[in-house]
Amino acid sequence: MEHDRRHQCLIYGGAPSQKLPMLAVIIQRVLQDGYRILYLNSAPMVAGLRSTLAAGGLDVQSEVTRGRLIMSSDPVSSGRDFDVSGMLLKLENSLDEAIVDGYKGLWASGDMTWEFGAGRDFSRLLEYELALEQLFKKRSELCGICQYHVDTLPTEVLHQSLLVHPELVISDTLTRINPHYLKSSWPSDAKTRGELDEVITTLGRP
Repeated sequence: MEHDRRHQCLIYGGAPSQKLPMLAVIIQRVLQDGYRILYLNSAPMVAGLRSTLAAGGLDVQSEVTRGRLIMSSDPVSSGRDFDVSGMLLKLENSLDEAIVDGYKGLWASGDMTWEFGAGRDFSRLLEYELALEQLFKKRSELCGICQYHVDTLPTEVLHQSLLVHPELVISDTLTRINPHYLKSSWPSDAKTRGELDEVITTLGRP
């Protein structure tokens, strides 16, 4: 996968379960491409993805046993603070293990609301995503989708998501180059904020 297609963002609204069929199609395609899958989300969403993948014809238990498919609801951070370095270390270690095990690379996806935990302190999200983008640049075998739920995240967090992802996921077959990628470190003027709000409104329709 080319770099500008590897660090992707899914901004969505409505029930998170509505996006599971789309993610299941993407995951099956990436499995066929030779990548290991790492999916991080709440226990209900992990269970929902298992059911959706199975309904799509995937032998989920076999893929889990073989290590091609890893789905976890175990928190990366301890306590109420998001562990930026811990999350990045988990991703890079998981990537290294995938390479050693003979995979082309690692495809990872997580829901940002869940990853940041009960504390809902998103003050380090921009730091995390910028560091994650550097990891993507350093490791060409890494790819994945960061999920941003408009109904559970503050507006400024959604603005940040549009500044740090090269590409936006529209559907299981369609992605779009993000014109706002790294234009600035923060939407500092009303015009820019208005442009970002318009994108979020469009993408966040259920």
